[in-house]
Amino acid sequence: MTVADPLALDRQVCFALAAASRTVIGLYRPVLEPLGLTHPQYLVMLALWERSPRTVRDLGEALSLEPATLSPLLKRLEASGYVTRTRKADDERALDVQLTPAGQDLRTRALEVPAQIVARLGMPVTQLESIRDSLTELLAAANTPVAA
Repeated sequence: MTVADPLALDRQVCFALAAASRTVIGLYRPVLEPLGLTHPQYLVMLALWERSPRTVRDLGEALSLEPATLSPLLKRLEASGYVTRTRKADDERALDVQLTPAGQDLRTRALEVPAQIVARLGMPVTQLESIRDSLTELLAAANTPVAA
């Protein structure tokens, strides 16, 4: 009986996650292209379709993105006419991001995205939901501080 190599590539969670992430996000590209969105922009729009306006800080927390990553995404979405960015009157340091009417209207077209991705993956929705739930648990575990 041979002992499995703990450094074998196919045993690494990080490799499976990275490869799956790249591949699945790649499936979104042709689906989002007609909407004029990249995958990161789509995630921002999803957060704003849940609630708008939101502060940049709130968006960053919801999307697990740093302000330096989020800022160029918001600038491009603003240039596309989907969002506006305005300073909060009660706190000049905070920036509100709000959907424009065009950004709100884009949601109707985006309703087709999930079904197209499910079709491209060819997996049952229940299995995809289970994978999502497992990944959410993994993310929570990774964000839990380890006791010294």
